[in-house]
Amino acid sequence: MFTGIVQGIGEIVNITDHDQLRTYQVKLPSHLTHHIEIGASIANDGCCLTVTHFSHDCVTFDIIQETLALTTLGGKVIGDLVNIERSAKYGDEIGGHVMSGHISGVAIIKVINRSMTNCEMVLELPKSLMKYILYKGFIGIDGASLTIGNVTDSGFSIHLIPETLAITTLKNKQVGDLVNIEIDSQTQAIVATVERVLAQKQA
Repeated sequence: MFTGIVQGIGEIVNITDHDQLRTYQVKLPSHLTHHIEIGASIANDGCCLTVTHFSHDCVTFDIIQETLALTTLGGKVIGDLVNIERSAKYGDEIGGHVMSGHISGVAIIKVINRSMTNCEMVLELPKSLMKYILYKGFIGIDGASLTIGNVTDSGFSIHLIPETLAITTLKNKQVGDLVNIEIDSQTQAIVATVERVLAQKQA
């Protein structure tokens, strides 16, 4: 389980591509290297990955083909930066919202409006996911828990405060970039329940 509060930024320092599998190594900030064990879960840009090796300040992950196809991780290159969150422990404060680290899909950044104190991004999302996008609802974007702003037929906006920009990779994003999206699980469950009830009434 994760909370969507990005704890630091990691740098991809090595990538090895195998048949339908990618192994990559990420250098972590020193404050995130304590008590890491093989098998631990760490979110990379919101995607829950399992630690397969750990040495000094670098962790290694194996990424299967399905994850590569559904997320932005398949397009990463050495030197790219990723948002990092260690898995939450019982009793930890949940400052964002409960997240699983299971990516629902990717969105494309269509517009970025920056000011001295604010940054608005407009994202376009596959239509199959738009039914879960609700004004003032929660959403995970590259592992960051954010509040949904204005919603249109094909996308939505988010507003990023300076603190969010300072501690995440979102400050480096450009128009046309892709980001990982995790739909809020409670919203997804409610929408699915309503659809099922309506379908039963129409049957």
